[in-house]
Amino acid sequence: MRLVPALALLSATLALAACEPLSHVGRAPDFSPLEPRREHHALYNLPLPERTEVQRAVDDASLWSAGQRSLLGDRRASRQGDILTVVIEINDRAEISNSSARGRTGTQSAGVPEFFGLPDAIDRRLPGGLALSRGVSLEGSSSFQGSGTVSRNERLTLRVATTIVERLPNGVMLIEGSQEVRVNNELRELLVTGYIRAEDISRRNEIPYDRIAGARISYGGRGHISQMQQPRYGQQIADILLPF
Repeated sequence: MRLVPALALLSATLALAACEPLSHVGRAPDFSPLEPRREHHALYNLPLPERTEVQRAVDDASLWSAGQRSLLGDRRASRQGDILTVVIEINDRAEISNSSARGRTGTQSAGVPEFFGLPDAIDRRLPGGLALSRGVSLEGSSSFQGSGTVSRNERLTLRVATTIVERLPNGVMLIEGSQEVRVNNELRELLVTGYIRAEDISRRNEIPYDRIAGARISYGGRGHISQMQQPRYGQQIADILLPF
């Protein structure tokens, strides 16, 4: 009788776990909302003024203006809420091959055939024909062989707009960016975050991915194709629980 409540609880758990995938049947996956992200908060946060009133009056009376919105001004991102482009060009290739072998063989023997006549006297008292002259003999051997091969080839070329969400006291800036593209019920998602320096930003307001400290780049998808490339939930649970 105790088996029935357990089966009911297991069925309810599996049903709740399957509700979310079943809700997407017949329609494309939804986009992620923009409001809870830190870049949304940074865009709505007003930055501190860069110039005082005296400097602003001097700039208005001059033909040259060093402001960010001027014709010849520096338009690179530098403040919280500014937008810059991250250029991702990954072309990595690695081949690693390791092989190792180990072997060991040992033989040891010990006996006491003669020791002032004591072995003979002791052998007469030992039962079952035992004798000290036979002593102890040990033999052992072990062997080990191992090999491993790694072959990897990755190539990724992407461009994504990111937002400066925080400027640290030392001038380093934290950027975050996301991009979602939906094509034929398949949603491709790109996420980028990390720390950058202002001097690494080019005049085109771009920065390569290898100049980002602590870079976190995620490129994946959600939809029918991504679901078909993964094992079913039952198989994943069986792979975790079964020890064989």
